[in-house]
Amino acid sequence: MSAPDEPMREAREPAAIPAASDADATSARPSWATFKAALDARGFHPSRRFGQNFLLDENMVRAIVRDAGVGPGDFVLEVGAGCGFLSLQLLHAGVDLTAVEVDLRLAEVVTELLGAHPRFRLIRGDVLESKHTLAAAVVAALPRTGPWHLVSNLPYSVAGPVLVNASELENPPRSMTVLVQHEVALRLAAAPGSDDWGPLSIRLQLDYAPERTRSVPPGLFWPRPQVDSSVVRLVQRAERWPEGERRAVSRLVDGLFQRRRQTLLRVLSDLAGDRERAQAWLARTGLDPRARAEDLDLASLRALVAAGAGSLGS
Repeated sequence: MSAPDEPMREAREPAAIPAASDADATSARPSWATFKAALDARGFHPSRRFGQNFLLDENMVRAIVRDAGVGPGDFVLEVGAGCGFLSLQLLHAGVDLTAVEVDLRLAEVVTELLGAHPRFRLIRGDVLESKHTLAAAVVAALPRTGPWHLVSNLPYSVAGPVLVNASELENPPRSMTVLVQHEVALRLAAAPGSDDWGPLSIRLQLDYAPERTRSVPPGLFWPRPQVDSSVVRLVQRAERWPEGERRAVSRLVDGLFQRRRQTLLRVLSDLAGDRERAQAWLARTGLDPRARAEDLDLASLRALVAAGAGSLGS
């Protein structure tokens, strides 16, 4: 990592970043030194709160775009544009890109690079209105019908909420290809029975099939994170669960996984308000009363919801 900057005696003019356009669709991005000078001039320091770790390796960025499988004419949402490294490669692939950036200093940098590009739009602000809601400006920018895709280097703090909220939209993305911390990747792609299987895995796998496509070592980032990262691609399943059923599973999962080491019978007895009622509920599903939440696959959860009408207490 470079040495700390000396104290500035006067404000410096931001370094110029060459603007990208359709004409340079095969060119490399400007050098990291150019971007670093622009960031320094704006007094930028990476924020842990925003999870700002920039993937500098161009080959890895291109590989993520290949993993996403997007191409000319595809609508893509990118959360966390940063300096525009992934944005630029997505535009080289021919997509129509809407990016979101919460840090206004970075928004200035990516606008300098891509603001004149005819297929690029930047939303300045937080992608989330709350933990359970995407920002209104983001939702308004998404296609109301037809396929679209999410491709992002997602900060740890927003990865789960962004993916879950996007998956629950009326017109959700056909695919989501994201670079996330390795532990998040394990949860996204977890299988039933594993320690990583839980509410995040289930909520996304109701409608998406996950695949971990590659690992990304810490040395490819600035600043260097203390953990490994992975790329996960989630592809929408052919059939989407009915809205009411999805919500019922989500509510049930919250109750079950708060006490994941306890038996189904014990947890359902509390949820139903009565042990005999819970026993009858389980009998209708054929599930082992001694099983635990982490043992339940999607089919088992669906069976519990179908058999549990009227069994949950108020």
